[in-house]
Amino acid sequence: MTTLVLRTFQFCRVNFFCKKTEGLPGVRGSGHHAVMLLAVSSLPPMFSLFALILVGVVGVSLLLLRLRQSLLVGYFLCGVAIANTGLLEAMSGPKAAEAIGSMSEFGVMWLLFVIGMELSFRELGPLRRFAFWGGAAQMSLVMALAAAAAWMFFDFTWQQIVVIAVACALSSTAISIKLYQDMGVTAGSGARLALGITIFQDIFIIVFLVLLPILFPGGADGAHGTGALLLLTLGEGVAFVVIALLLARFVIPHVLHAVARTRSRELFTLAVAGLCIGVAYLAALMNLSLVLGAFVAGLAVSESMYKHRIMSEVGPFKDIFLMIFFVSVGLGIDVREVARDWLPVLCITLSLLVAKTAIVALIARLLGLRWRGAVVAGVGLGSASEFSLVLLGKSSQLTMWPGEVNQPLMAAMALSMAMVPVLMGLASHLWEWLEKCAPNFFLRQRAVTRLPHGSVALSGHAIICGYGPVGRSLMAALSNQGIQAMIIDLNPADIRQLRGSGHPALFADASQLEVWDLCGVERARLVAFTFPATGVITPALRAVREKNPVVPILVRTAFSSRADPLARAGASIVVEDEKETGRSVVRSALHALELNVETENSGE
Repeated sequence: MTTLVLRTFQFCRVNFFCKKTEGLPGVRGSGHHAVMLLAVSSLPPMFSLFALILVGVVGVSLLLLRLRQSLLVGYFLCGVAIANTGLLEAMSGPKAAEAIGSMSEFGVMWLLFVIGMELSFRELGPLRRFAFWGGAAQMSLVMALAAAAAWMFFDFTWQQIVVIAVACALSSTAISIKLYQDMGVTAGSGARLALGITIFQDIFIIVFLVLLPILFPGGADGAHGTGALLLLTLGEGVAFVVIALLLARFVIPHVLHAVARTRSRELFTLAVAGLCIGVAYLAALMNLSLVLGAFVAGLAVSESMYKHRIMSEVGPFKDIFLMIFFVSVGLGIDVREVARDWLPVLCITLSLLVAKTAIVALIARLLGLRWRGAVVAGVGLGSASEFSLVLLGKSSQLTMWPGEVNQPLMAAMALSMAMVPVLMGLASHLWEWLEKCAPNFFLRQRAVTRLPHGSVALSGHAIICGYGPVGRSLMAALSNQGIQAMIIDLNPADIRQLRGSGHPALFADASQLEVWDLCGVERARLVAFTFPATGVITPALRAVREKNPVVPILVRTAFSSRADPLARAGASIVVEDEKETGRSVVRSALHALELNVETENSGE
């Protein structure tokens, strides 16, 4: 027993150790020792840090979900906790935060890739009034107020004031869209106004990030004059856009079509990742930003028939790297400094939330929205943006911000993002009170129609998943009865043929929840799965039942043993291939023997 205890003690001395952190850069506090009980010497430091982040994010997020708060808030709080408890240095050393910050750029890159895909020019038409008039008015007013406040209260240069103004005017696309999805109001006028304004903001910030070095000519590119730098940047930007357009027209569609024909999901995922990162790398080679490259890559596939399939594949990448981004934001917050400057942080946060919410709500009223839509749009866009933090971080590489304002600014913008889910829960009380007290205040009377959200304009239709022989037969039979059918399939040749002949068809994975929004499943009178892949059908059944609990669902299964699980998952009718084949074989055999086919039933 004594020997076992001694060996255990020796093992602990070898693998767990103490590390003095006094004097290390990035370590908060001095003159203390961080006990690295969790840092296993045989593992890479980043592995330990990722383990800590993932476990912490899951724990904090579970708690916030019980409180009905956004997961993005949980990511941010997890980063704050890791940075201010000494765990960051204890797990991976002082350079870990820099590594996480570098990886967080991937989160922003994937976000811009998705935004570029969502910016379909055909779908932008109904939003142009909201995007250009609403977006331009919101950006102009907020930037003017923020610039005036920065000039009055802080000792900034005019270039820094411009950066602060732009950072305050931006709103979080990730938070607002996620909240609208959770509330089920993505098709409402308020959510569509918010989407239009964020589209304008995203385009604006992409251009601004490209031109940012011109504001600070004394930075890394200080050797060039401002005029020469402007011409060089614009020339590089135009050349990159031309190259991207050529790729989008002559290369990318053919590559995606070749990959799709392989029917390999792994290869399709790799192709999507290669497309996004490859175009972003091309932008970096031309001295442009990665986010511009990712945005243009998204635009390149925004009109493609593979758009919705790509979005379903990109989702996990975007979610993971966005989690890293928000954790990295929290890692940059020093709670002690924020606590010391709590009054400026609180004032900036409240001013940002109140001013932006009021401005967006008033713009919404001028565009003809009722208070419900105006408040939904205002609260959703009331915070700063993830790009506000990116912009401050990139500008800090080009200019020296006063130390006494950097932390309060970062903390206030991050806090405003964390407050949006809380305020959205109170929004219903605000719009109900406003409808009672001031129903016509600032309202421009005009006809306002609910804007489409990319879903098909069908009603009473059938949705057929799978366009093989069974799917073709079912579609033909329904067409003969005057019932229109929407086809979902992963065969690009079939989808092209159907679309070319005017039939509604979607190249998508039926197990993805957003696919059923696009198909208008709430208005469908039948959903049919004509292929016997139980692994795909089961999650798709749950998705359909979540959107439409009463629609009849017909499914196929190859084996009778899987019929009951499919019925429990939500299937109304289960066609069993074994039974149907058995009946057909018996009928054919009796017919070949010239026996009475009616005797078939006696053998069952």
